[in-house]
Amino acid sequence: MDAKYRVPAIERAHLIIKEISQSPGKLKLIDLSKALTINKSSMYSLLLTMESLGWIEKETGDTYRLGRELSRFGHAANQQFDLTGSFHKEASLTKLKLGESLQLARLEGREVLYIAKEEAPTPVRLASEPGMRLPAHATALGKAMLADLSDDEIDLLYGSEQEPYRSLTINTSTTLQALKKDLKQIRSQGCALDIEEAVVGFCCAAAPIRNAQGKAIAAVSCSMTVSQWEKKQQQCMEEVCNLAQKLSE
Repeated sequence: MDAKYRVPAIERAHLIIKEISQSPGKLKLIDLSKALTINKSSMYSLLLTMESLGWIEKETGDTYRLGRELSRFGHAANQQFDLTGSFHKEASLTKLKLGESLQLARLEGREVLYIAKEEAPTPVRLASEPGMRLPAHATALGKAMLADLSDDEIDLLYGSEQEPYRSLTINTSTTLQALKKDLKQIRSQGCALDIEEAVVGFCCAAAPIRNAQGKAIAAVSCSMTVSQWEKKQQQCMEEVCNLAQKLSE
């Protein structure tokens, strides 16, 4: 990385966390100051800020240990890696049943971020790949996760966006009213559908993956051509819901 883009305070915080992790509950401010050659005034400010963020916690003897917020970050990171591995394992079996490709994604604001994919050996390949982003309102994956939000939360998320929203095809829902109507139906049926809304000629079914608290943390989907959808729609919806259930905690 170019040195001009580095942020010294973040680098110092990283070093402090690393030092505390190696000697939890043993180091005081003066110990950290000496070990990392950071003056006591700067160290005090850094520790106070990190403590307020929950990154570290001060014990009764004025020593420090890692905080609960870092534990949550670590759990979330492990969960993401575990989820990707579990997806490939389970989706490879679902792919054989359906003969169609499956995808894993998570919601980031008003966009869907594709994380993983199990590609079926079909004549037509899906254009979406891991790392790609699409508008959540235009995809079954996105709507499956948006349906987990309340109408008030949807208002906060989309209220500042000027209508009509971005359209991927002539079938894309491009207003807040239309989106809310879609989400209400999804909550009722437990499965989100995309009938040529993201790509002309393709249909898709998606279902949310939930954590132990019941919150949607990702979603899985199966996409296929319209001609295949007419034959496999019910089976697709059932298999996608089963896959999502298996991947949920």
